[in-house]
Amino acid sequence: MTWTAAETNTHQDHVIAHVIGATPLGHFVWDETAYIVLDIGFIWNIYLNMEMGLVPHRLAISELEADDEKKKELSEVRNVESSPIESVELFEDGDERRLVLNCELDRLVIETSLSHRWTRIKSDL
Repeated sequence: MTWTAAETNTHQDHVIAHVIGATPLGHFVWDETAYIVLDIGFIWNIYLNMEMGLVPHRLAISELEADDEKKKELSEVRNVESSPIESVELFEDGDERRLVLNCELDRLVIETSLSHRWTRIKSDL
């Protein structure tokens, strides 16, 4: 991959400003969307095209089209050993996007493909 820096829009900048200093507690992918559970009581939704939003944790889980058992499982997600987010960078390569959350001690990377319609999250130490 040849990742090049991509510009963020005003809304993305606003969301990113709110997550700086927050700690990711867990993450999951549901219906092509990445969800980052934050210690501030919000879930950061990141879509295929890298549009994003912050939703209160309980509201985000309740709005998922999933059965109650899956919602309970997702509401208890705590699968990331992480540290506070210090910066966020956006990259692109053709129709693929890469969002890098640079934390104090590690990195969390969200990659998406618009044409193949997939999203993946990985911890990148």
